[in-house]
Amino acid sequence: MLAEAVESVPGSGVLGALAFEQKFDGHRALLFTPSGPGSRVLVQTRRGVLIQDRFPDLVAAADWLPDGLVLDGELVVWDARAGRLSFEGLQSRARARGRHARGLAASLPAFFIAFDILQQDGMELTNYPYIQRRARLEALFTTRRLSAPWTLCPMTTELATAQEWLDSWTEVSGVEGIVVKAMNQPYRPGYRGWYKLRRRDTTEAIIGAITGTPARPQILVLGRYDPHGHLRPIGRTAPLRPEAARLVGGNVSAADPEHPWTGMRFASAWGSRDILDVTLVRPDLVAEISADTAVDRGGVHRHPMRFKRLRLDATVEDVPQFGQGPAEAAG
Repeated sequence: MLAEAVESVPGSGVLGALAFEQKFDGHRALLFTPSGPGSRVLVQTRRGVLIQDRFPDLVAAADWLPDGLVLDGELVVWDARAGRLSFEGLQSRARARGRHARGLAASLPAFFIAFDILQQDGMELTNYPYIQRRARLEALFTTRRLSAPWTLCPMTTELATAQEWLDSWTEVSGVEGIVVKAMNQPYRPGYRGWYKLRRRDTTEAIIGAITGTPARPQILVLGRYDPHGHLRPIGRTAPLRPEAARLVGGNVSAADPEHPWTGMRFASAWGSRDILDVTLVRPDLVAEISADTAVDRGGVHRHPMRFKRLRLDATVEDVPQFGQGPAEAAG
């Protein structure tokens, strides 16, 4: 079952009683425990790829779980050296095999944050309402006294608590928002019947390049100056709406030959090998943007940012430096 991105909590009058879960920045996965002789522990990605060989620590810990169980949840990885959840560490583990996978399990232990139970004792539960599935999931953790790497996803039915999570907990690395679910809802595979809200902060960045044409840009490539005076890329926007494209197109200027990004290439998406066809522009325009909290260790936003407006009243000196957290709009 999938979640639709929204900007606010849907009304309970439409969905009935609501549950709110913390949304973690990891890899969605299903975990299957053995269902009979000859079967084994399986970990399946949202795309249907089996990855249990990459997480031998989870497979070993599955001995604590009963047979005939299917859990839906989020895979995350803890980086002990950094003292934080690490999406980059999770990617490293998702690529590892054999001895390398066993080695990474020691330095980058995996956790499975369970938020749903789809089968128990071999009995399918997808037609049960969420409130009953959640009760079974909580009972599983209680009766089995489950602990790390098995983690029960925090849930509340109080809107005020969910708002506090959205405002405060998303400052913690690895927590990026909340998921809203109807208490009476069955589990429908492939259906976008849940709602997800990512925390988004308004901040500023410098427009250093565009796709499209200077008269009608499509995507903005954004940057910030580091303490040494180097303009560092921080990510790209989602495609601009027509009115925003006209506004930016009426203000950008062609780049000077000494543009700091001359010769650089920019990926079309975080982690992608596809390259954007960009035109460099003079890095003297400030954009106000809305960004979520998914930022890699290099300071680059993993998800496209949303352009809000040009800050023609602001200069590049008003923009936070590279590596600084989101700031409120200047002035």
